Amino acid sequence: MRRLANVLLPLALLAAVAASFGYLEIDLGALFGTDSLRQMGDYAGSFLHPDLSPAHLQAIGRGALETLAMSAVGTLLAAGLGLLLALPAGGRCGMLAGGAARLLLNALRAIPELVWAALMVLAAGLGPNAGTLALALHTAGVLGRLFAEALENTPSEPAEAVRLAGGGRIAAFCYGTLPGVWPQLLAYSLYRWENNIRMASVLGFVGAGGLGQMLYLSLSLFQQAQASTVILAMLLLVLGVDALSGWSRQRWLWS
Repeated sequence: MRRLANVLLPLALLAAVAASFGYLEIDLGALFGTDSLRQMGDYAGSFLHPDLSPAHLQAIGRGALETLAMSAVGTLLAAGLGLLLALPAGGRCGMLAGGAARLLLNALRAIPELVWAALMVLAAGLGPNAGTLALALHTAGVLGRLFAEALENTPSEPAEAVRLAGGGRIAAFCYGTLPGVWPQLLAYSLYRWENNIRMASVLGFVGAGGLGQMLYLSLSLFQQAQASTVILAMLLLVLGVDALSGWSRQRWLWS
């Protein structure tokens, strides 16, 4: 039976792949045909001459600052909301509150950032406000779950010692639990900030502002030179934030 299962499983996977190609009606011959490859090469070649005019670079600078601000504020709001929800989700406020908090965290992170952005555009209008709220809501669900797991794995003895010395629940958390888990919470927040930089660059496709909105407009108008410059700015911004986040983790967490 085990040999039969080992044979049937790859055959089933191959059949599923073949059925997927048939259902989607993907024509690989047309995709990799001579005319198609020439058109793709011409289109890709149009991105090799970025627009470096001062006016366009100035607009990109404003868009990059907007994207950076969206990601930073969204991550900061998410860290605060995630920590508030992580306390009951980590089992510190009773079973009923813990179940409700975990359900809310699951709902927040189950909805992708683009969907949140589309909803926030309807609620807050076009612009960076919608993108910031979308990042904050989804990231709060992710960070809240990570924070809750970190709190669950934190030893309870320091907090109990503060309680036995006469401190309240808030003092026990601030002086007994938080110092031991703070480096882990900060590391999670910095990592999510890196992710939010990338996502903030994409949210502009639904009108949430930043470099993503500039890229969407350039591609919609077939302005490949301007779009190429925006893509380069996105790449440099992500690389810079990755380097800054890595340096911050080494400087604050491991020094």
